[in-house]
Amino acid sequence: MPVSEKTSRAVGAVRQSFAPWKDPAARPLIRFEGVTKRFGETVAVETVDLSIFENEFFCLLGPSGCGKSTLMRMLAGFEEPSAGRILLAGEDLAGVPPYRRPVNMMFQSYALFPHMSVEKNVAFGLKQEGLPKDEIAARVAEMLELVQMQRFAARKPHQLSGGQRQRVALARSLAKRPKVLLLDEPLGALDKKLREETQFELMDIQVELGTTFLMVTHDQEEAMTMADRIAVMDHGRLVQVATPGEIYEQPKNRFVAQFVGDINILEGAVRSRCESGLWRVATPAAATPLEIDDPDEVLSEGQAVAVAVRPEKMVVSHERPDLPNVLSGEVWDIGYLGDWTIYRIKLDTGQIIRVSRANMTRFVDRPVDWEDRVHIGFPPDAAVILSE
Repeated sequence: MPVSEKTSRAVGAVRQSFAPWKDPAARPLIRFEGVTKRFGETVAVETVDLSIFENEFFCLLGPSGCGKSTLMRMLAGFEEPSAGRILLAGEDLAGVPPYRRPVNMMFQSYALFPHMSVEKNVAFGLKQEGLPKDEIAARVAEMLELVQMQRFAARKPHQLSGGQRQRVALARSLAKRPKVLLLDEPLGALDKKLREETQFELMDIQVELGTTFLMVTHDQEEAMTMADRIAVMDHGRLVQVATPGEIYEQPKNRFVAQFVGDINILEGAVRSRCESGLWRVATPAAATPLEIDDPDEVLSEGQAVAVAVRPEKMVVSHERPDLPNVLSGEVWDIGYLGDWTIYRIKLDTGQIIRVSRANMTRFVDRPVDWEDRVHIGFPPDAAVILSE
C-alpha cells in the first residue's frame, strides 16, 4: 500500500489532540533564546524567542526579507547568531558545524547531483557517513518507497518531472534520519495543482515518520494547510505564533490580518460597550455604529481601532439584511472563480470592500450584477477589533 494511503487515514487522529505547546511540562526540541542576527548595520533577525516541539510541523511565514530564512540558516549552522543562543534537544549549538548537527535541509532548487541516478542521490549522504552497504541499500529502498519513487530508482534527475525531483530531494533529506528536517520554500518550483497535492503528501510523510519539520514559506495558503503552528515574521521580529485557525480568525494586529488571507479593514473609534458585552464602534463606512463581539479586547471610549472582517463572513444582497452591521454601496467589479464569486463593492465613502460568496447552486433568482446598489451585512461575531 502506498505511504499516502497508509497515513492519510491517520493524520486526523494524530493531529487532533497534538498541542505540546499548551503543556507546561513539555520540553521543546528546538529553542531560540534572544536570537539576533546582524549583517553589518542591517538587523535581519531581532531578539527572537521561540520554542518548537518534537513531531511538530512548524512554519515560518512572512514576506521576502523578513528574516525567516536567516533564522532557519542559523539553526542549520550556515550562519552564526550575533547574540542569543539556539538549543536543539537541550544542546547549545554554538560552534557546532553544520555537518555535525542532527538536522538536514531540503532546498527549493532540490540540488540533486545530475550525474547520479535517483538511487545514488538518496544514498549519497549515507555513503559519506560510512554506513555498511546492506544498511545503505535497505535505507534507500525504505526512502524510495516512502516517496513512491521505487520504479524510478535508475533514472537521472533530468529524466524526472519537477514533482518527481522534489520527491527524490525529500527522500535524500530524510535518509539520514535527522531530528529536524528544514524545508526552504520546498514547493515553490511546482505548478499550482501539483503543489496542492504535494502539501498533503508532505503532511502524511511527516506524520508517518514523526520527524519535526520546520518550513519557511511566503505562501500563506501553504502554511495554513500544512503547519501545526505558524510564526508570522515581519522585519526580523516574531509578530504572532499560533495555530493556523488562530492566526486566521484572531490575528494579533493589522499586519497579520492583512498578510494572511483577504480581509476588509474598517477604520473607526470605540463608542461604548453594550450591556450584552458587544463593543459599539463608529466608522465612516456605516450609517450606524457597528456591534462587534470581541470579548478579549480591552478598550476605552474614543480609542481608535480597526474592525477586520473576512470577505467570506459577509453577505451581499439587494435587500437590506436582518443583521446589526450593514454597509451600503455599488458593485464595482465581479470575479467568477467557479466555486466562489468575488464582489468588489465601492462604499459611499469610496472604500472598496471585498465580499466572497460560495456558488452553492447553478442558478440564482436575481444575481447581483455590475453597478447594482447593494447592502453588505455581517453578524457581531464575524469581525475582530484590532487595536494595533
